[in-house]
Amino acid sequence: MKTIRKQQSIRAGDRLAVAVSGGADSVALLCLLLELRAELGIVLSVAHVNHKLRGEEADEDERFVAKLARQHGLELHACEAPVDGKQSSGKSSGVSFGIEAAARELRYSFFRQLAGEGRVTKIATAHTLDDQAETVLLRLFRGTGIRGLSGVHPRIVFEEQGRAFGELVRPLLGFRRAALQQFLRERGQPWREDSSNRDTAFLRNRVRHRLLPIIGEEFGEAAIEHMGELAEIARAEEEHWESGHPEIGPQLSSAAEQVGGKQVGKKIGFVSGHRFSDAVSSSKSDAPLGAAARKSISSAKAAVDSAPPEPRQAASLLAGPLLALPLAAQRRLVRGWMEANAAHLRTSFRLIEEALELARGPAGRKLELPGGGYLRRGRHDLLLKLEPINGHGETADYEYALAVPGAVEIPELGALVEARVVDPGAVPEDDRGQLLDLARVPNEVVIRNWRAGDRFRPAHTAAAKKVKDLLSARHATGAEKKLWPVAEAERCGLVWMRGFAVPAAFRAPSRAAKAIWIREIRGHDVTCHG
Repeated sequence: MKTIRKQQSIRAGDRLAVAVSGGADSVALLCLLLELRAELGIVLSVAHVNHKLRGEEADEDERFVAKLARQHGLELHACEAPVDGKQSSGKSSGVSFGIEAAARELRYSFFRQLAGEGRVTKIATAHTLDDQAETVLLRLFRGTGIRGLSGVHPRIVFEEQGRAFGELVRPLLGFRRAALQQFLRERGQPWREDSSNRDTAFLRNRVRHRLLPIIGEEFGEAAIEHMGELAEIARAEEEHWESGHPEIGPQLSSAAEQVGGKQVGKKIGFVSGHRFSDAVSSSKSDAPLGAAARKSISSAKAAVDSAPPEPRQAASLLAGPLLALPLAAQRRLVRGWMEANAAHLRTSFRLIEEALELARGPAGRKLELPGGGYLRRGRHDLLLKLEPINGHGETADYEYALAVPGAVEIPELGALVEARVVDPGAVPEDDRGQLLDLARVPNEVVIRNWRAGDRFRPAHTAAAKKVKDLLSARHATGAEKKLWPVAEAERCGLVWMRGFAVPAAFRAPSRAAKAIWIREIRGHDVTCHG
């Protein structure tokens, strides 16, 4: 209760679904909330996602969770979201893909759906202090900054077009896994063991089963708690940089909006780096910026706002005002500017330092970027251009099989594409034009980038059009245009194209009870558990 009160994450009247995998952590969370629900004044239910990754073992997990829900008279929100291990093992520079990432995306998509449909107001997951320590260590090993050290966030707000419609909360972040298992033993409550959690082929499992025990033995169990405390400090620092420095917040927003020299409606969040909007507790820093720094930041804001429009696939940032900032602010601004204008890049510490070195150097120098494109030092600015540096580079084609329903990672897009069976009424009205007829879509489609000669006929158009022309009308250029995804079904041709209404011949009937929704989900760095 003390932890829940401190987080203010669960309130009276909440309709809270507990994400239960069947493992000890999530079963303990459910049992704890069952004991506290009268005091908290909440309505509980259970959510479970079966990814079909472990065959009969996964089905046994689902039956265990269903029985647990029945024993306590709780509603069960169950979902089958298969993940193909072979399809989910690709890699892309700066982005980690895999089975766990694909499954995580599907789980969080289901949680968003539950909240979006109004079936629950919040979802609780069973991340523990051990999970937090694992995440902090993994990010240290892979390379990270303050944002990465913030680890697993205690609260996530689900948003759609600026409207909050639900939350995900993690009440157990202050609890050790061993304490939760002891809690269950004292109550005689069994749990399921996931055999994949013992597979040390997964890096996280090596940290969990090899590294954390050594840290506990050699440096004391308090070391694990200190990593959790470090994550809390980092989260507060990140929020302070955005909301605690009003001169920086608008500046970063301005950089985020200046995509390709044009303003866009959606701002990119710099606090958490998560595609879901992470809301964390605010904490004031005792090291405010001085007046000179505030003046420099205001000048840099003007630099971003007044930078002349560049051709498409290019963006600029005036170097003088940038270099007048304190070093920490320089790094923050460059990171925000690059993330806003080249989302596919992994904005590592090294890349940011190289960009700043370029800004300090003479005009004419270039820095080639991973995956194509370059940074160039102009007379007065840094120019970010996304086309390959030599003008001859080609973006590789891609092609992946997608089970229907199911999901597949597309490393080239830095995203997951899923095909989900949905209730059409629960889909946002603007997206219903992309719903496919359940009876007409085969059990598998191919997700690929469009090719020369491809034609697509969006609903309400007189005839099929060249995909090339459709994208040109949308002003898509460069790598974005080349990698634009489509779905091809055997003997049916293209049945889906990102951002376009599906062909009338495959569109879900207006009174359909169920439909297929194919959509692209951008990656985010959230560790999922339970």
